[in-house]
Amino acid sequence: MLYHLFTWLKQEFNVPGAGLFQFLTFRIAMAVLLSLVIATVYGKRIILFLQKKQIGESVRELGLAGQEQKKGTPTMGGIIIILSILIPTLLFANLDKVYIRLMILCTVWLGAIGFLDDLFKIRAKKIAQLNGKAYTKKDSDGLAGISKIIGQIGLGIIIGATLYFSNAVVVEREVIGKTYQRQVEEKYAKDSSVSIKNIDGVEKKFVKVKTPITTIPFVKNHEFNYSKLLSWIGNGAEQYTWIVYILIVTFIIVAVSNGANLTDGIDGLAAGTSAIIGIGIGLFVYVSGNYKFADYLNIMYIPNLGELSIFVAAFVGACIGFLWYNAYPAQIFMGDTGSLALGGIIASLAIIVRKELLIPIFCGIFLVENLSVMIQVGYFKYTKKKYGEGRRILLMSPLHHHYQKKGYHENKIVMRFWIITILLVVASMATLKIR
Repeated sequence: MLYHLFTWLKQEFNVPGAGLFQFLTFRIAMAVLLSLVIATVYGKRIILFLQKKQIGESVRELGLAGQEQKKGTPTMGGIIIILSILIPTLLFANLDKVYIRLMILCTVWLGAIGFLDDLFKIRAKKIAQLNGKAYTKKDSDGLAGISKIIGQIGLGIIIGATLYFSNAVVVEREVIGKTYQRQVEEKYAKDSSVSIKNIDGVEKKFVKVKTPITTIPFVKNHEFNYSKLLSWIGNGAEQYTWIVYILIVTFIIVAVSNGANLTDGIDGLAAGTSAIIGIGIGLFVYVSGNYKFADYLNIMYIPNLGELSIFVAAFVGACIGFLWYNAYPAQIFMGDTGSLALGGIIASLAIIVRKELLIPIFCGIFLVENLSVMIQVGYFKYTKKKYGEGRRILLMSPLHHHYQKKGYHENKIVMRFWIITILLVVASMATLKIR
């Protein structure tokens, strides 16, 4: 809103200093600072409010060291993260851009699902206390699992359909030059508009193309068109590419969102990991949204993507600011309100920047946490059916609890998972040049 206000003041009254809001780097810096201020300063007030309302975590007995100390710690801290993301974005971003609108929708949508889940858990706890009963796993299921999945699928369909059908979602190809070394395919020419850009003193001709493509890591000709998945069916099958694309987008959002949710099990793990991943995605967003960097790195240029850097900056600032209170020993937990939103945001950003095939790399921690639960549950059911008793591969799942059971301190587990995430993000960034 401030962006639009100062743009109007500059155009209508030529107010001195109003033009500062036209600079993307300035607005990125302001978004980071404001998100940090909201999370750290106003986060304390939210914690005190949650304590006053007795919205605390009821930790069930899992046999983990230090578990009893966490009992009563306020939950639903994801509210801090969501506010720290939305307020700077609304103030400093250009709200006319489709990518900004999509990410605001994603944040609110998944935040609402997580909020309802946490709310139902808290209600179950209070009902159990009023009835003089112990708060058990049966009481703490929160929002039904199928309801959460349906909500995530609904968001995936909206994001996938928007990215596929919206005329505002395009990429730019160089008609002749080093970027693609070929003419634009004729079948896309009718939907394209040609523009001339001056890059380092050389005029280059670009054409906007609307096509469902993504980036393949570590491959020289590193683009993949989703329509090729249907090419084996025969001529005309490409018209159904939108179905495949939406299904893939939905699967990614559901998987990463739940991966972040499983990772949120010990103090600072999910928030810190998400902040590191956010920094990596932010770099992808910035270079893909700047045609000079895109030309230099020989990657696809995505118009209007640079504005998304403001959202990512607020996202990173919110995660880091939340760590002020969530680092061990945590004064607040993010709950599903925060974890579901974090995963969905990361997945949506990766899809928008056409780097979804890199998710298994830079979201490696989320992937391993997901797999650890799937393998543990699958093996337990298999051995129970075969031997009459369930057996386990890990001492406990998700994976971070396995290391807790082995006697590792929470801080050591978190720091090592952060270091692994840094290595994975750096490896992902290397794909910009290693092909």
